[in-house]
Amino acid sequence: MSPPQLLTDPFLQLPTESSVRVVWFTEFAGSGHIVAYGKNLAHTAIAKTTKLSRVREDQNSRVATQSRDGQIYQHPVMRDIWRHEAEVKDLTPNIRVSYHVTSVREDGESVSSKVFTLAPAPQPGTPLKILLTSDHQIKPMVAANLQKVVETVGYVDAVWFAGDLANIPDRASEWFDDNRGGAFFPCLQGRAKFEMSKNGTTTFYTGGEIIQHAPMFTCIGNHEIMGRFGCESLNTEFDKTIPRSIAQNLYGKDSLKNNSFNTDTYEELFTLPQSPEGGKTYYSVTLGDVGLIVLYATNMWRTHLLDADARGRYNESAKDLNKPENWGYGQHIYEAIAKGSTQYNWLVQELNSPEFQQAKYKVVMLHHPPHSLGDNVVPAYTEPVQIIERDTLGNIKAVRYEYPKEADYLIRDVMPLLEAAGVQLVFYGHSHLWNRFVSSTQVHFIETSNVGNSYGAAWGDRKRKVPIGYREDYVELGDPYGLEPVIPTIHPFLGEDGHPTPYIASNDFTVFSIFDTGTATVSSYLFDTSKPDSEVIKFDEFELKQS
Repeated sequence: MSPPQLLTDPFLQLPTESSVRVVWFTEFAGSGHIVAYGKNLAHTAIAKTTKLSRVREDQNSRVATQSRDGQIYQHPVMRDIWRHEAEVKDLTPNIRVSYHVTSVREDGESVSSKVFTLAPAPQPGTPLKILLTSDHQIKPMVAANLQKVVETVGYVDAVWFAGDLANIPDRASEWFDDNRGGAFFPCLQGRAKFEMSKNGTTTFYTGGEIIQHAPMFTCIGNHEIMGRFGCESLNTEFDKTIPRSIAQNLYGKDSLKNNSFNTDTYEELFTLPQSPEGGKTYYSVTLGDVGLIVLYATNMWRTHLLDADARGRYNESAKDLNKPENWGYGQHIYEAIAKGSTQYNWLVQELNSPEFQQAKYKVVMLHHPPHSLGDNVVPAYTEPVQIIERDTLGNIKAVRYEYPKEADYLIRDVMPLLEAAGVQLVFYGHSHLWNRFVSSTQVHFIETSNVGNSYGAAWGDRKRKVPIGYREDYVELGDPYGLEPVIPTIHPFLGEDGHPTPYIASNDFTVFSIFDTGTATVSSYLFDTSKPDSEVIKFDEFELKQS
């Protein structure tokens, strides 16, 4: 039998004033999983072990051997992975100590990680460097992006991840060991080996050793959500989410989650702050001088295509018109956030809490963009209005969906709350580009999700694909809600017309942003992967007005 291995390095979660959680994964249940820490690693903390309940591989998985037990996957197959978590206590604020983890396999053989460092939650007044990132989704430039983070700014103090961590959340290899070398944890731990060939040059990128030292705070994006359980592939399961109310009508209350959608794997992977109302799905936390509120604001992504066979954001497939169990129900919203909803009422409380109001910096993180040049900001963030067209005999001719712009929950309901509470920064992802905006009340909005690929920006000659002849007037160019995008302040890039562009949407450029609380600045950096020997460029920077 080969020596035991850790499936991941340890990583940090949920820091408090005197403690932090250490988490890691193995492919054996084992025993004696511990964290050794402090001077000479003399102190120990015993880990609790749980098994992930839904992670699987299927015919689209890219695992090391592309098979297990000698068989190539033909359908989803459970994969045995265990999670270990220990709470390291009695820590001193602002004092960083060494640690490593050890796991013992059932046969008594053990394996230990390298030595890393940990610390409890930072105290007010402590300057922090926080990485802003999102939309990794096992995309091709992520390893390069995170490697350049460490090479450019060194270790960061925290990671804020605005959703879409993996692509198919129940596919284990996307998190741990995809054979292309760019799985989620390896990229964030400097253990990746992603090969990139451009312009005749091949370069290997390792990602960055980041979350072994820095706690990560995440939010739910549409790629954290799985759909109906038991389909022929994990991709099909992911694509088959339907609203809970529809699932209950179709299938009753039994196995409601398995017939609608769930975030089980995401919640099993991470230990996050929790709210009584939303659990891990929306929460608030204070780090040093920063108050951070994390929202659950995402909907099902559907194609913009209007083809007869498309189950899209604007219509159902013609072949399924009499099969409502196969409908997609448009870009339905997963968690209510409209005025009067549980999440909305919780947000009102958090924005007005003493902890948040006393923070020097007030930040809100969510996945769905309130302002963007990307395609995903259209249609409006509101529940689809279903329109069924019938012929004279009552037969269904078409099923369409409208999204009234004036009913956008983020613009109509949430943004006025944030402005009234003095929020300085709203951070999000989803559209796979970099762009930012400033409101008339000096709220800064930044989308820095072009870490691996881009689908372009609705600017100049590139228009969004929107339906014609619908009741709603969908916006083809710019931000649908009228904010002008900000031209990068340090190194603007020129478009084909020779004028500076207010976005980064190249599939050669990968972008990351750093929030430095010591200088009150958010700085954005760019690396051109087509020129692997080139320098990282700081192309934009802005300052937050302190409360």
